[in-house]
Amino acid sequence: MTRWPCTPLRELWQRVWEGLRPLDPYRSVKAALGALVSVSVIITTLLVFVAMHSATELRVITIFSIIASLLITQFVANSLTAPLDEMTDVTRSMAHGNYSRRVRSERRDEFGDLANAFNRMAADLEAVDTHRKELVANVSHELRTPIAALRAVLENVVDGVCEPDPETMRTALKQTERLGRLVEHLLDLSRLDNGVVPLHSRRFEVWPYLSGVLKEANMSRGAATLSGLSGVAGSGTHTRTDVHLHLDVSPPELTAHADAERLHQVVANLIDNAIKHSPRHGRVTVHARRGEGPQSLVLEVQDEGPGIPEAERYRVFERFNRGGPAPSGPGTDGGTGLGLAIARWAVDLHGGRIGVAESPRGCRIRVTLPGLESARS
Repeated sequence: MTRWPCTPLRELWQRVWEGLRPLDPYRSVKAALGALVSVSVIITTLLVFVAMHSATELRVITIFSIIASLLITQFVANSLTAPLDEMTDVTRSMAHGNYSRRVRSERRDEFGDLANAFNRMAADLEAVDTHRKELVANVSHELRTPIAALRAVLENVVDGVCEPDPETMRTALKQTERLGRLVEHLLDLSRLDNGVVPLHSRRFEVWPYLSGVLKEANMSRGAATLSGLSGVAGSGTHTRTDVHLHLDVSPPELTAHADAERLHQVVANLIDNAIKHSPRHGRVTVHARRGEGPQSLVLEVQDEGPGIPEAERYRVFERFNRGGPAPSGPGTDGGTGLGLAIARWAVDLHGGRIGVAESPRGCRIRVTLPGLESARS
């Protein structure tokens, strides 16, 4: 009962305090400059008053007045320009690649706001620089692995160590396809980053659409088994024939509005990731239901694997992050770590959301598409 009347008073005091900000020299540069002028005028007036009531000459008083005004102006000017000098120094360091430095932001005036904004910008630049370095390192590592394997196979053939039989050629083809997939994923991410991927949204029936995606996944893993190829990250091609795929659409006549091609990327990547992390004879279920808006859609891909620790959930959609425990099924190579990143960008392109949902067993990734709301916006 005692807290209720305090809330309006507190809000009133906050409004009054913000209203007095232009008059507070500690929170406003304009007020500080106004205070400087006022103090200088007051000192000059007092010295002139002293001169008029004493034997001191007016020119002596004028000299003292000028000296006092200059000292006060210099003091205030140094306090005002010190943040700018510090920002200039930090900017020079950033120009030479050092993004770790920050400026002090103890002030409460406009320079304090500028310092806070400057520090946020420096933190963002440091994060971008770190991400760029990690991206180069990860891409170099991912490219080096299939290239080294392909080179070893070709050197063995050239040196006569092994014959160019179908088995050897299949090994070389496997590494070439892995290299091609990585380049394709990087091109997809580059297009998404640059915003050059247009959306061609349309209305479609969810059940036959998702049935086709799961059928393609079954056909792809069967073809991979027959050809002797190993796991393909993010493409729906793998050798896990022991994992069962199940589709649950409620209601069965559900319709949605989205870009079918981009949504295919999302679902295929999520299914592939779930299969790779499923136990032997596991089950992967794709749930679909109506969202809150018109023609909206909520998709969930559930597996029975080890799941993702809560501390790692925010990182699973980062590039080159394989998230959670290593794939437990046979015939998996860990993938490129780009599948979930592509899924996230495709969902963001729709204006939707993707994330790891709570699940008593395994991992459940939920995708929410806004439907016609995003089309109107």
